[in-house]
Amino acid sequence: MTSGSPAPGRLTVLSGPSGVGKGSVVAVLRERHPHVWLSVSVTTRRPRPGERDGVEYHFVDQAEFDRLVETGELLEHDAHLGASYGTPRRPVEEQLTTGVPVLLEIDMEGARQVRATMPDAQLVFLAPPTFDELARRLVGRGTEDPAKVRVRLDRARIEMAAEDQFDVVIVNDDVERAADALVALMGISSTPEQ
Repeated sequence: MTSGSPAPGRLTVLSGPSGVGKGSVVAVLRERHPHVWLSVSVTTRRPRPGERDGVEYHFVDQAEFDRLVETGELLEHDAHLGASYGTPRRPVEEQLTTGVPVLLEIDMEGARQVRATMPDAQLVFLAPPTFDELARRLVGRGTEDPAKVRVRLDRARIEMAAEDQFDVVIVNDDVERAADALVALMGISSTPEQ
């Protein structure tokens, strides 16, 4: 490279069933490697206790979400459990051009859409040690009523059968170990950033 511009970064997509611990793994990775850029998704769902707009999600109404879809401003989008979710396209593309490692934490339908539009993206499936453990985690969160938990578990059964659509599978039997595996896949130095 003679122009002196940075090499483009590689997009890594982390996906897996609800309750598998994607957020926990990403939190450990970001604590150790704050230079990894994590996309903040847009959603129409209400914030959970402690969630802040622009940090965990960008919270918008359905009309604004529909506008983002219609104008092509989302890299991927999906709807489930009565809410819509999507990834803003421009920030992802901007970060990739600067050479920064980019991570998306999204659902499986979104991962499929990213694969269709960005075939060089690395798709990583985060799996639970067992389905029973996943059920225990979802119930233990206590953030949703039993009917929604059942819907999530039914969806998780289907999602777990699709792990062969991903480039790599990481079993989340230990959050620290899973984060280390993700760091290695992203080609990030294993020494934590200061």
